[in-house]
Parts: sequence; C-alpha cells; structure tokens
Amino acid sequence: MDERRTAELDRILGDGPVIPVVTIKDARTAVPLARALVAGGVRVIEVTLRTAAGLEAIARIAAEVPDAIVGAGTVLTGEQAEQSVAAGARFLVSPGLAPRLSSVVAGLSVPMLPGVATPSEAMAALEAGLTRLKFFPAEPAGGVPMLNALLGPLAELQFCPTGGIDLPSAPRYLACSNVRCIGGSWLTPAKALAEGAWDFVEAEARRAVALLGADARRGSGA
Repeated sequence: MDERRTAELDRILGDGPVIPVVTIKDARTAVPLARALVAGGVRVIEVTLRTAAGLEAIARIAAEVPDAIVGAGTVLTGEQAEQSVAAGARFLVSPGLAPRLSSVVAGLSVPMLPGVATPSEAMAALEAGLTRLKFFPAEPAGGVPMLNALLGPLAELQFCPTGGIDLPSAPRYLACSNVRCIGGSWLTPAKALAEGAWDFVEAEARRAVALLGADARRGSGA
C-alpha cells in the first residue's frame, strides 16, 4: 500500500478506539443508526456486505451523514470492492488477505484493511507492503497473547482486532502497543437495529469512546 493510503488508513483507525462492525438488514435504518453513532462520538463505521442491504446502506450514510466515515466490511472480491467505492465507502475491510482482491484494490482510491490470523499471514502482508491489518477472528485466533507475541518479530505491524471482543475485554486489547483500535459489533446489536433503539446505540457509542479515558492505555501492555 502506498504512503498516501497508509496515512489515510492511520487517520481512520486513529479516529476512535472502536469501529462498530454493523450488519444492516434494512437500508432504511442506516441513516438513523449512523446519526446515533456520530452523536455518541463514533464517526468511523464499518458496514458489512453480509446482507443485500449493505451497499445501499453505505450509499445512504455517505450521502446523508457527512460527519460519518463509512467503510465496507466483509469485502471478499474485487467486484465488491469496486461497488463499495462507487457507493461511497472511504475504506475497505476484508476478513483475509487475498492476492486477487489486493490487486483490484491497488487500483482504487481508498485504503483496505486486510485480515490476518497467523504469523505466516502477517509475514505475507508485510512482504506485500501492508502494515495496517485486521486481526481476525481476534479471540479464537489467540487474542491479546497472540498480539503480544507478534509484537517482537513483527514490530512494524499495527492491528485492528475484530471478532469476539466486547466492552469488558476491549481495554485489554487497546492496551497493546501494536493495536490502533478495535472492531466490535456490540455497539449495534441486531435487536437494537430492529427496534430502532437509537438512544441505546448512542449510549453504547459514548461508552466506547470513554474507553480511552479509562484503563486502556496504549503501550502499557496487557
């Protein structure tokens, strides 16, 4: 990844301690959901492409919530990457590191956060010039101990762990010096989206933002 896109990804990952990973079934909920997150202090939003509503949800947020920084998650193919950028996604997130997908993204204008789960995958990413990575699935792949183990031999890498993280475990991840931020779905549970519980979402966003003021201290270990 070129320096410009790495710098842009750093700005996105550094915007807050938690990036909500959102799966939207009804695109009509996208805008009020994004407004609730932004009101709570969370601007960066990853909308997954796990449902048919994903692309439309990204487009609606990009058009109607200017304070939000919306990205596409669960990007598996080059076609999905191109469609996401056309819809207004400002960054892409993939669960893995796929050469063909990476090749397509190299020709696009936005950065991608590819996923890794092992030292070999992390080394492959570094060899490809990728130093900002999604650690996924974080808890099943070894969690904080794995991140600490990767720090020694692969100190150049910075991670956004996602998968199985919740509010109680978040501070342990944020305390790792090779973690820029974390991804979490607990801010936007399916029940809250179905019921339009935007006050709940806003409150969860505020609790997430407060993590950096609690006992999550970057570089302090875990």
